This record gives sequence, C-alpha cells and structure tokens, in this order.
Amino acid sequence: MNDRRRRDGRLPMIAAGMITLLGATAPALRAQPAPSPAPTPPPPLVSPEVLADKRVTFRFRAPNAKEVTVDREGAPKLAMEKDAQGVWSVTTDPLPPDIYGYGFVADGVRLVDPSNSVIIPNLLSKSSALHVPGPACLPWELGDVPHGTLHHHFYRSHVVGDDRDFYVYTPPAYDPHESKRYPVLYLLHGFSDDASGWTAVGRAHVILDNLIAAGKAKPMLVVMTLGYGAPEFVSRGFGVFRDVALRQRNYERYRDALFTEVMPFVETTYRVTADRESRAIAGLSMGGAESLLVGLNALDRFAQIGAFSSGGVPEDFETTFPGLDAKANERLRLLWIACGTEDGLIAANRKLHARLDAKGVKHTMVETPGAHTWMVWRRNLAQLMPLLF
Repeated sequence: MNDRRRRDGRLPMIAAGMITLLGATAPALRAQPAPSPAPTPPPPLVSPEVLADKRVTFRFRAPNAKEVTVDREGAPKLAMEKDAQGVWSVTTDPLPPDIYGYGFVADGVRLVDPSNSVIIPNLLSKSSALHVPGPACLPWELGDVPHGTLHHHFYRSHVVGDDRDFYVYTPPAYDPHESKRYPVLYLLHGFSDDASGWTAVGRAHVILDNLIAAGKAKPMLVVMTLGYGAPEFVSRGFGVFRDVALRQRNYERYRDALFTEVMPFVETTYRVTADRESRAIAGLSMGGAESLLVGLNALDRFAQIGAFSSGGVPEDFETTFPGLDAKANERLRLLWIACGTEDGLIAANRKLHARLDAKGVKHTMVETPGAHTWMVWRRNLAQLMPLLF
C-alpha cells in the first residue's frame, strides 16, 4: 500500500522531467512565412474582334514566339506584331461579309485561335471560324424565316466495311405523316471534309431555308453523305490522288454505298419522289468529281448534276465517261459546272468544259472570282439550288 503511494507520487515528477527534457532537446519552433499569392492570370483575349467598319482584329498570346502570322482562307498570310505583354495582334482592312476559316502560324506551326470556340471541322487540318456578318440578303446569313430540320443518321456500311454517318435536311413544310413527296439533292463534300462539311461550314441548310422562304428554290430534301469509299483514302493526305488504283477504289465503293445503302434508306424512310427527274447530285472538289463520275454514268438515276471546283476526275475522258455524247442531252435536265478563276483546278475544269463541248453534251460552265474556298462554294450552291427541279 505504502509502496504504491510512493510510486504514484513519483509519476508527476517523472512526467515533469520528461517535459523538461523534451523542451531542451526539441528544435525551437520558427514562424513560417505566409504563402505567396498565386500569380494573377492574364485577362482573356478577344479574338477575333469584328469592328464596326468590318475590319477584324486578331490577337494571340505567345510571349516566347519569334514570328506569328494569320493564315486566313483565300488570303495571303498577314504578319502580327507583339506588345510588351507578349500578345501578338493585327487588324485587317475591311473584309466582305462572309464566313472565313483561319489559324495562327507561330514559328512555323499552324494553330487554331485559342480565344475562339468556333472550329471548322476537317479530318486533316482544323481551322477557327471568322464570321463577318452581312445583310439578310446574303443566303448563308441566318434569317427570321421558317427553318427546316437536320437529321443525323449512323449505320454500318457493308460495302466499305466501317461505321459511318450522313445528314438529311427536310424543308420547313415537311411532314412525314402527309402524302406529299419531295425531290432530293445528294450533296457531296470535298477531300478532307467529313459528312458535316456542308452544314457546319457550307451552311447548306441555312441557304436553302432562305431560298425557299424567298420563293427562289423549291422545297427539297438534301442528303449529305460521307464521301469516302476507301477509309484510308483521306489519311494519306492530298498526295493520295496520285495513287490511281486507290482513287478508283474510293470512287467505286462510294458509288456502291450510295446506291445500295444510303439511297434505299432515304427512299424508304423519307417522303421523296424516287425517280430520276426528282433526283440531283452535286458536290465540291472531290465531291464534284464524284458527282460527275456517279451522275454522268447513271443517267437512269439522276437527271441533274452539279460540280463545283471538281478535282480528281481521271483525264481519260473516253474511259471515264464511256458512251457520253450528244445523246445524253435527251436525259440530262441540267449539267452545271463551276470553278473559281483563282482556283488551282480551273485549268482542269476548263479542259472538262472543252471535252463536253466537243462531245456535244449540253452544259453550263460558270467561272467566278475566287480560289478553292468555301466562300466560292456557298455562292455556287446558292446559284445552283434555284435551278433544280
């Protein structure tokens, strides 16, 4: 009992000694400096900025870059200047109202504008979009008119061996429950575009909305397909057109997928008139070549054909269009060919024009100012649509 008391009495003394010992051996606590405030991020840039007089200012933050230019669709590169904050900028002369693709080239590397969320889709090289608004009379400007509907379809192609998509535009008055039927335009995109090209960039649905509302075009369906019959065709870049065998396979399988997969689906799902007089096919660049190759060799299916800046048509006219001569005029309601005078393909299109003339095939050849750009093709489409059906 007494031993226990003595032991319990020593506990406070032992604890006090341990505290003293720890206090002697522990390092002295030092006041910690307050953390540095996080750096203030730079203010966001406004780019592109469309000024009241239609001049456009581009801005790009790249303090370590040595040279930056604006690469705008259909125009020479424009040098930018850097300020003390590392922001490069340049202001253009007034630009005609339109929709332009552009990017920045920083020390040789092409980039989209990080301050602009609107991107032009492309399988090889994406761009940013610049919209310089114009009056309502421009066919691609969104107007206060009745709008049609875009339908997006996906399917497995057994012809090509891949999963693919296509779009269908139905006009404002279209009602799947009514008996009325409509003509249909098959509209093809160019090389490196995807199936969304004619809507995301070409604004085909907006153009047709406006033309229908103005009474300048008949209500019609527009089918916009994926234009590659060989999936590997686009991945090899623009030099792939020199591969004659692959180019031919690309065209032939595209045609077969169109005839056996897309067209039967459209004609059983939508209220379209399934005869040659009510079908048209048109396209730009590679799609222009496909429109000519498919349409002129299938006059039992198409009575109207359009080709904008067509590129990739084989030069052997007799082999490419066997038997095409003046007799085709009895079946061709419209053959419409267009190209920009600054387009690198103008010579090929003029040569095609001369061969058709020599064969006595009636057609319209239209040359407009401009290069190989969407600014030309939107106008081509707006000019073609009132001629259809």
